[in-house]
Amino acid sequence: MKALRFYAPEDVRLEDVPEPECGPDEIKLKVKNCSTCGTDVKIFHNGHQNLTPPRTIGHEIAGEIVEVGSNVNATYGSDWKPGDRTQVIAAVPCGDCHECRKGWMEVCQNQTSVGYQYDGGFAEYMIVPQQVLKVDGLNRIPDNVGYDEASAAEPFACAINAQEQLGIEEGDFTVVFGAGPIGCMHIRIARGVHKVGKIVLVDINAERLKMSADAVSPDYVINASEEDVVAKVMELTDGRGADVIITATPANVTQEQAISMAARQGRISFFGGLPKNDPFIKADSNVIHYRQLHVHGANGSSPAHNKRALEYISTGQVPVKDLITKHIPLDDVLSAFDIVKSGQAIKVTVEP
Repeated sequence: MKALRFYAPEDVRLEDVPEPECGPDEIKLKVKNCSTCGTDVKIFHNGHQNLTPPRTIGHEIAGEIVEVGSNVNATYGSDWKPGDRTQVIAAVPCGDCHECRKGWMEVCQNQTSVGYQYDGGFAEYMIVPQQVLKVDGLNRIPDNVGYDEASAAEPFACAINAQEQLGIEEGDFTVVFGAGPIGCMHIRIARGVHKVGKIVLVDINAERLKMSADAVSPDYVINASEEDVVAKVMELTDGRGADVIITATPANVTQEQAISMAARQGRISFFGGLPKNDPFIKADSNVIHYRQLHVHGANGSSPAHNKRALEYISTGQVPVKDLITKHIPLDDVLSAFDIVKSGQAIKVTVEP
């Protein structure tokens, strides 16, 4: 079968490899869709400390079961069978540590990941490992949800995790930094689930800003390469500031701007991680203190968030179909990395 294998930074090869065999505690999938994100681009160029090469990468996965290990259903009380349509979590908690026992699976201290320690979804077939099944991380796709939509459930789950921490209230003035697919999903969740008020979308790429704004219809857009973002938000809120700010971009300045533009009792999500070689920001601590701001980190998602994402897609509360603007065959998978990096599409999915 064909699979995209990572050997070293910028040494990523689409090659023929043996089809994987399903063990007694595993499930084998025929991959239908594996979508891409900025993390895949980072892996392509820089690798990752938790990725053990050679490795099949790709972590936003939906597929059809073709084989169920002999022990699986008895061990996990499940009824999986060939032909079932499934979505796979990417971040895999251990289920046993202090954080997992507290219900904080997204920050499991022993977390492993599909496409890092386990072979991922840029392939014709893949194995769902025992650890995924142990934590109930294989999810049934609702009948009215396509494989491409289901593959977008994983990043969607990460956005759900971030917004659940913020205590968003109906009518909140909301700012989203980053006009990529995650920024679009944040807008859809904020509006469709939390019923926020006015929404502002901010980016420095004019073409991407227009493309995403056309899709998700924010109330305002700000091109941060041309305007003072903080001043503009203050103008739009009559000097009060934004109630909710989400930085869905790996840019230090957006986190600094988020603090500066926050209203009293404002809630901020540092959703996008910063570069490892430049992870620090300058913040006026007195602004946080006197405005009584709430600053939250957001790291990945839990299996429950993935289930909630599929539910929101199925009910139509948060549509994602129109955000998938490029479908690419596995034979052309390497082009997906350039498309994602350049921002030519909102969401790119690969179809083996």
